[in-house]
Amino acid sequence: MKPTEVLKEEHEVIKIILDVLEKIVDNIVSKGQVNVNHLEKIVDFIKTFADKCHHGKEEDLLFPAMEEFGIPKDEGPIGVMLEEHDIGRNYVKKLAEAINEYKNNKNSLKDIVENASGYINLLRQHIDKENDILYMMADMHIPDKKQKILLKEFEKVEEKMGKGVHEKYHHLAEELRDEYLKKNKPI
Repeated sequence: MKPTEVLKEEHEVIKIILDVLEKIVDNIVSKGQVNVNHLEKIVDFIKTFADKCHHGKEEDLLFPAMEEFGIPKDEGPIGVMLEEHDIGRNYVKKLAEAINEYKNNKNSLKDIVENASGYINLLRQHIDKENDILYMMADMHIPDKKQKILLKEFEKVEEKMGKGVHEKYHHLAEELRDEYLKKNKPI
């Protein structure tokens, strides 16, 4: 297995959460209903699984390896991906603020919808660019020996997250998918 395959598998879990979040946004827009607990769980998933773990593997390990083997950071696709990570973090920060505001005065549904929708749109395009362009570049430029080292380093990232944390977020994605999207198959 290549490091990019691990990242693509994580993308599949992230895409489930994006689909669930989109369904929640649709419910807010059409019915004015929101399950704040589920939104908070999604924000936790995004901050921990998508950002700290997944983006951490990219930013701290994969992207530097790509640079090491000739892919420029600032003037190339790595720089674009890093910028999009920051834009995504801003959407999530504002989404979390809107959720807290909603809990206090029930007036922030518009901000929840706006930031959740922005994040969904950004991440779907971002994932496609990584899967279809960036990861292919990584596979072509990073030698097999370095890819094996990256896989071991990816495992260390997951160990640092804590025992069972990765699985916890996979389970959450399945649980929310089953509730909102009615698909009962394991991830």
